[in-house]
Amino acid sequence: MREGIEPLVNDGFAGEPPTKRCLSYLQTQREKGKHVVGIYCGYAPMEVIRAAGLVPAVLCAFADKTIAAGETVLPANLCPLIKSSYGFIKTDTCPFYAISEAVIAETTCDGKKKMFELIADIKPTHVMDLPQLPDQKEALENWSKMIKNLGGFLEKTFGCKVTDAGVIREIKNTNLKNKLLNQIFDFAALTPSPITWQEIYDLTYFGQVATTEDMLPVLESALTKLQKRVADGVYHGKKESPRVLVTGCPVGGDATKVFKIIEEAGGVIVCLDSCTGMKAYAGHFEENATDPYQSVSRRYLDVPCSCMTPNSRRLTELDGMVNKFHPDVVIDVVLHACHSYNIESQKVKAYIEGKHKMPFLKIETDYSPGDVEQIRTRVEAILETVPKK
Repeated sequence: MREGIEPLVNDGFAGEPPTKRCLSYLQTQREKGKHVVGIYCGYAPMEVIRAAGLVPAVLCAFADKTIAAGETVLPANLCPLIKSSYGFIKTDTCPFYAISEAVIAETTCDGKKKMFELIADIKPTHVMDLPQLPDQKEALENWSKMIKNLGGFLEKTFGCKVTDAGVIREIKNTNLKNKLLNQIFDFAALTPSPITWQEIYDLTYFGQVATTEDMLPVLESALTKLQKRVADGVYHGKKESPRVLVTGCPVGGDATKVFKIIEEAGGVIVCLDSCTGMKAYAGHFEENATDPYQSVSRRYLDVPCSCMTPNSRRLTELDGMVNKFHPDVVIDVVLHACHSYNIESQKVKAYIEGKHKMPFLKIETDYSPGDVEQIRTRVEAILETVPKK
């Protein structure tokens, strides 16, 4: 991106880590008397949290510096996301955990659910049992019950009230926020792209925390600026830069080293297919459902995380992203010891190379800088396979 171009979000935090913007926002909400609840995963039903008048805070999970503290209790061959999360709590260095009065957890993987047992005595921790066969009738029924149970937990913990009308209101708000964010994502589909992966990441990160009301002026302003960039011929990278779709595990903090390497190697990231990217804002909540909890349940069960089986939706969603964003390369980022994403990567590779005839690269990594040069060599090699435009 050319120097001097106005940031999409120009609120004093441009160029800062997205955590700073979110922490400032949460502190402002607390000053207004709102309670904060911590979340780890995209399966936490935001609509129920907000219907209760509460503010969600995404808890720290992406730093190498807390891994050593986590490993004093957890096994070294565990996923870095879990070790980092626990290390932050053990060292009392996550400001989001510090201001959260309760934690909403979920059973997406064995390591996380056992880690939740270790922190449950620190502050109220509500674990939701996530069904992992999403196409079964029982999955919808059971996850709906889990979501209702969450409402009961929030009512008891915070003395609030979660009503059907409140959930319906937040369903509509989420649909509006998602609609505007997807209009922003549309600009990444242009060739060349006028938006960077960092700008997409910052907006999606902030979108998990902020209400739709607070996000509207941010998103509307970003859309206006993007339209101006297109009119002025402003774009990211070079016109002939290889376009990259990044899929796989959630990526943030120190793990964004992969994104930076892709850019340094001459690639342009046009799609972030993870729950820390665009995935959380895909899909649509049914607004006129008889039971709003089933509407919420259905939408979250449709999220194509590798914890689901069979996870054919991930391939279907990849079809849509490939057709929309026109990548030249697909890179699958897998965290060490994340067995579900690691195993599923084989299916994704066969699908991308077979159906879409595109180069595919799987990168297994953690949060340390030790493999940066190895990753760089592999990324440069895969980008070299892209025909010159």
